[in-house]
Amino acid sequence: MTAKNVTSDLKRRLGLGAAVLAAGFAALNFVAYRQVYSMTHFVADAPPVAELEAMGLGQKLKAVFWGVALARPKTTRPPSSLDPACRALTFAGTNGVRLGAWYCPVSPESPLVILFHGYHGEKSGTLNEAKVFRELGLSVLLVDFRGSGDSSESYTTVGHDEAEDVAAAVRYARASLPHSKLVLYGMSMGAAAELRAVHSCGVQPDAIIAEAVFDRMVTTVRNRFALMRVPSFPGAQLMVFWGGRQFGFNGFDSNPVECAASVRCPILFLHGAADSRARPAEARMVYDAVPGRKLFKEFAGVGHAATVTPFRRQWKETVRQFLHDANIEVQMPAAEMR
Repeated sequence: MTAKNVTSDLKRRLGLGAAVLAAGFAALNFVAYRQVYSMTHFVADAPPVAELEAMGLGQKLKAVFWGVALARPKTTRPPSSLDPACRALTFAGTNGVRLGAWYCPVSPESPLVILFHGYHGEKSGTLNEAKVFRELGLSVLLVDFRGSGDSSESYTTVGHDEAEDVAAAVRYARASLPHSKLVLYGMSMGAAAELRAVHSCGVQPDAIIAEAVFDRMVTTVRNRFALMRVPSFPGAQLMVFWGGRQFGFNGFDSNPVECAASVRCPILFLHGAADSRARPAEARMVYDAVPGRKLFKEFAGVGHAATVTPFRRQWKETVRQFLHDANIEVQMPAAEMR
């Protein structure tokens, strides 16, 4: 074979290799786009989807390559499931979004806690926390993010645009629900949204409670790949990229660990020690980024779930003491009231 032929063959092989790489990269982008679209756009009356940990091999492969149809979260309980005095209401968000909520007052003089649910949830998902807050003598406002419960839309941005929902809820509360002080409680995505609302929307509550918060969007996506035992690179990065592109923002710019630096009020972090979706070490990075008064409470054996369910007494006492130290008026135990 002549040198000319060798050179020609090498160019052909390099060209073929480049074409294969380009096709593979295009396929990865297509899969990532479909994945993130299915995770952020809800479908009415879609069948239930198994948890990642419980999926069989076939389900995992289908989820990886084609995504899954997620049902739009519905609120099936009435407001009276919290308290007979609880009532449903709606208020305006941004860009035509309407937000649904349950309002349950104790008195106009009591502090108000606004509660925000997690990803693919709705307001009744914070019912147990709301009951404890009321036992502590606080009024509560349970809010549906856009795309959930009684709110409008059928999509989620996993905390980015939901920060505007937090800001809208605070504006509404301050204008229409007079209370002495304002506390924000958020679970997972709700925690990320309230931190972003402080950082980007100028929200200034009197205290914040952030439960099961993740540090960065790309980290929590990687963790979900790990749960499926699928390599995360470059899939996680592509999903974050396309997730932002689909909604017109930079997906790599939606990080609680960066928003935490703007927190100026007391903040309590609650976290399950066995959380594999937002690992405790990642939440502690967010905690470390807060410059002011802060507290981190970890609950043994709890995964990415509400810690109030298995640790009700401990949860209540932790929250009560935190709010008391933050100068938020709470119902004190009888022994301390003597």
